[in-house]
Amino acid sequence: MKLSIDDMHKAFESRVRLGIMSALAVNEELDFSSLKEYLDVTDGNLATHLKKLETENFIDVEKSFVDNKPNTRYSMTDEGKEAFDNHLKVLEQIIKSQRNNHDK
Repeated sequence: MKLSIDDMHKAFESRVRLGIMSALAVNEELDFSSLKEYLDVTDGNLATHLKKLETENFIDVEKSFVDNKPNTRYSMTDEGKEAFDNHLKVLEQIIKSQRNNHDK
């Protein structure tokens, strides 16, 4: 099966969104502050990318209060996990095909 960059999901073209999904792939959930620190981005930049992933139904958002302060937590949805896994598989296949072409 031939795969190309056209098979990758557009939602993951941004390094910030790729970082968010990578972080959520290895953590059941993360709050806004943790993601901001991990990715070293501004509040506005992170909020924009989180909204895009939420619109795609790739992440769930849970808002609550901790010590009377708002706390927003994010987790990956099943749909998000499937899309991210497929995106990574396409990347792996592209790398493997290039290695095979290089080895010939």
